[in-house]
This record gives sequence, C-alpha cells and structure tokens, in this order.
Amino acid sequence: MLALAGTAQLHLSMPIAACIALLIAIVATSFRQVVHAYPHGGGSYAVARENLGVIPGQIAGAALFVDYVLTVAVSVASGVAAITSAFPALFEYRVPLGVLAIAFVTVANLRGVRESARAFMFPTYGFILSLYALIVVGLVRYATGATPVEALPAETDVVPVQDSISLFLILRAFSSGCAALTGLEAVSDGVTAFKEPVSRNAATVMAFLAGILGTLFIGITFLANHLHVMPVHYETVVSQIARATFGRDWFYYAIQAFTAIILILAANTSFNGFPRLASVQAADGFLPRQLANLGDRLVYSNGILALGIVSSLVLITFHGETHRLIPLYAVGVFLTFTLAQTGLVRHWLALRDADPMWRPRMLINGLGAVVTAIVTLVIAITKFMTGAWIVVIVIPVLVLVFLRISRHYEDVSRHLSLKGVAEPPPLRNLVLVLVGSVHRGMLEAVRYAQSLSTSEGTVRAIHIETESDRPRPSLMAGWDKFGLNIPLVVLRSPYRQLVEPLSEYVDKALSEEGFNCVTLVLPEFVVTRWWEQFLQNQTALWFQFALRNKPHVVVANYRYFLAEADVPPNVDENQAPPE
Repeated sequence: MLALAGTAQLHLSMPIAACIALLIAIVATSFRQVVHAYPHGGGSYAVARENLGVIPGQIAGAALFVDYVLTVAVSVASGVAAITSAFPALFEYRVPLGVLAIAFVTVANLRGVRESARAFMFPTYGFILSLYALIVVGLVRYATGATPVEALPAETDVVPVQDSISLFLILRAFSSGCAALTGLEAVSDGVTAFKEPVSRNAATVMAFLAGILGTLFIGITFLANHLHVMPVHYETVVSQIARATFGRDWFYYAIQAFTAIILILAANTSFNGFPRLASVQAADGFLPRQLANLGDRLVYSNGILALGIVSSLVLITFHGETHRLIPLYAVGVFLTFTLAQTGLVRHWLALRDADPMWRPRMLINGLGAVVTAIVTLVIAITKFMTGAWIVVIVIPVLVLVFLRISRHYEDVSRHLSLKGVAEPPPLRNLVLVLVGSVHRGMLEAVRYAQSLSTSEGTVRAIHIETESDRPRPSLMAGWDKFGLNIPLVVLRSPYRQLVEPLSEYVDKALSEEGFNCVTLVLPEFVVTRWWEQFLQNQTALWFQFALRNKPHVVVANYRYFLAEADVPPNVDENQAPPE
C-alpha cells in the first residue's frame, strides 16, 4: 500500500509495524483471559453467545468461519508464492500446487491430532529458527554497514507513484498488515486440544505466539525498509530479503523451503479451530448434527473435509493470488475479537461479587474491545471496494443460514415431543408385494411379506400391466402354482407408467379401506459381479426414490442373492427373464 505513494514513503512501514505489534500484544493479553474463562473451547463464539445473546454469537461464528476459510486460502497461496519465488518456472502452476497443498493438510488432519502434530513440528521450529537467523544476520550486516550480497531491483524499476500519501492510504497499509493477527483466535477456539491444565497451557502458547509473531513482524519490516525492498508479483518480500542477505546459497533455499512449508501448514490452524468450532455450533443446533460427530481417528472428520473443499474452491476462484485474497482477510477475525472482548466485559461484570480481580480484567478486555472495534471499522472501510464487501455480505447470509438450521431443529423437536401424546390406537398395516414375474426371488419376497402380516387378507401382490389389458398367461399360471394363496391385484397402465398406478392404489387403501400404514415389499435380486448391476433395469430403486416421501408408506427391499441361490441343473430357455 505504501508503495503506491512511491519509495520515499516506505519509511512509514516501521511506525505502522510498531502499531501492529502493539495491537498483537493487546489482543493476545485479552485473549489469554478467554482461555481461562472458557476452558471448554468455543472461543469468541462461546463468549459472545453466552454473554451477548444468540445473534451476536452467530455473528461471531459466521465471522470465524469466513476467517478460517480465508486463513487456509491465503496461507497456502502465500506458501506457494514462496516456492515460485525460488523456482519461477512453477509460477503458472500455482493454483494446482495450492489445491494439492490443501489436500495434503486435509489428509494429515484426518489422520488424527497426534499424527498431524508430529508432521508439523519440525518445519515449525525450522521456520522460526531460520527467520530469526535471517533477522540477526541482517541486523549485524546493517550495523556493520555491509552491502547486500545480491542486488535487488533498482527503485526506478519498480512501482511508480500511483497515489499521494494520505491518512486513508496509511490506514489501508495498516489494515493490510493487520492480517498478521489472524490465527491468534484459534488458540481460544481449540483449548480442548491442549494437555491438562488446558487453560494454563493454552495461555502459555498464546504468549509465545504473540512474542514470536511480534518480533518476526518487526524484524522483517525493518530489514525490508533498510534494504529498500519493493513488492513485485513474482517474488515475495522474504525471498528478496534472504537473497540480499545470503545470496542464492543453500541457506536461502532453506529459508524459502521452511517459509513455504510453514505457510502451507499455517492452514493447520484452521483445520484445528474450524472443526471444533463447528462441533460446538452443531451441538447448539445451529449447524448440521454431522459436524458434531467424531470420526474413527477421534477428529471431526466432516468439519475437516468441509473446510478443505470450501477453501480449495476459494483458492481456485481467486486464482491463488494473495493480493486478491488479502482484502477479504481480517474483517471477520477482528469482528470476532471485538465481540469476544465485549462479551468478556459483561462476563466480568456478572462476576464482580465473586471475583476480586474483576475490575482489572474488565479493563483489559474493555481496552481490547475498543481497539479492535476501531480496527474493524478501519479495515471494513479501507478495504471495502477492494473485496471486503464480499465478507460484509457473506457474514449476514451465514447468520441467516444458522438461524434457519436452528429453527428446523426446533420444529423437529416439537413434532417428536411426547407431550400430550395418548396411547396410540391399533395399527392396521397392508403389505403389498410388487410382482413383475414369478421367480425364486419373488417367492422369497412373498414369504417375507407374509411374515409381516398380523391378520388374514392384509397381504396382496401387485402387478402393473403395461403391455395389454390382461396380464401374461405365463404370469397367471406361475402365480396360480406358486402364489401361496395370496391374491394378485393387476393394475393396468396404458401409458406405461409404473409409479402413478401404485401410488393411487396406496392412497385408496389408506383412505377407503381403513389401513393406517402400507408396507411395500420390492423383490430385488443381487448379481455377483459389480458390472452386472448396470445390466438390470433398477425398477426397485426407482420405486424407492419415487415413494420415499409419501406419508404412511414403508418401502422395504427384499434382496435375493444369486451367489447363494441353489441353481437347478436345467433352465427353460423359453422362460422370460425376471423383472
């Protein structure tokens, strides 16, 4: 952003970076109280919902969802940019590389928390140590007045002045840098992933995270300012700093490798936080229940898969370009910061008679709420026309979806409630067996239908005749011989419709004959080889689909396995194939 006003204005990057580092300290200090107050997890969502109400809670949840998806997309896109900076020939393949990276992180998380933690430990420490080494060596070279090992592009070859310096431009630069804070909230969302004592361990991680983030941010910004690094679309800032400090030696490529890996694995922050948050919201009834279920690896598999798919679509939509994704970033997370800290202010007010430290805690969270609210407005205004408007629209839409899901579950609960329910009357069930032709599978299905009958005359066979006004003589002869004394009802269908005549017959049985329920038994034979399934007409499957939502109708498939059948030695070649 500062480059838009020319290289002469880049000196403002250090004061802006200092403000962002101070903001990191304020937010981290405030969120350390979140993990102590809400050790069961849920973070901003749990705090906002409990202290501010349902709607603010869902706003926090929606904002976090947007932030988690964008964290994956932006982190992976940035990681791929680190790779293409070292190997420019891969620049055109950044989108496929990004999708593959998201798939890798998704699979790693589906393996389980312990396994994914082992996979991510080495590159995490490697990245931190290599970046600190870069900053230390860069500062030493600055102090000794050493010239860059490899020259960077001349200032005249980079971005020309496109805008004059103004408060609005400075605020745009500040809001871009605020994207560095995304990820801090994931610690409070995933407190339950820590070992006991969970609150203390999570608070310790929050302090280390803020310290590492702040010092790296200041150090990189200082070196970029000292070396007069300018943004170019084909090389990252870290790559330019490392190249000017070390040249293109092995340590440069090590830094690029660790940077690429850690940025891609930074998506793991979302894969830890999103599924847990989704499970909390699902347990509250604002998301599908499936998101609350643990998989066989004791991870929320459905949430992990959903995040992987959605973030991949976002990455593809924006062509893996970080400068197009960044404007969408940070609005949601700072909104959740504000809601969480405002909720904690009310939390400490409610505990003022029980907690002697309520006043300083409330002041800390109150300061954090005011600061992050101002930052939220700054980001929303300065980034609105460059993409933030999408997030401003998406968050309310998600809130409406959450509320609609909750209303659905409330309706289901009311319909299933036993309140005021008397003893149900006796149930009269009519059992219908669909008969296309007489064969062994059909006979087994008829015997099964008889087992469902509780009184005489409640089992009938149904044949839908589409060829003529009368059923085939072979069918009638076979039924007279093997029908087990069950009446065969022939429904004529001159227009070759199958479902409609049966549906009308069922309606008539329910309305005129006094039956409360109709059970439709569909004979279906199962072939031995998978490809043979495509040679059958799938009539049973079509009836299941057509009648699945018909009230008071139960559809049961009776499957006859050909592999287990006692095949006779000779078969009449003139016999029609089963239907």
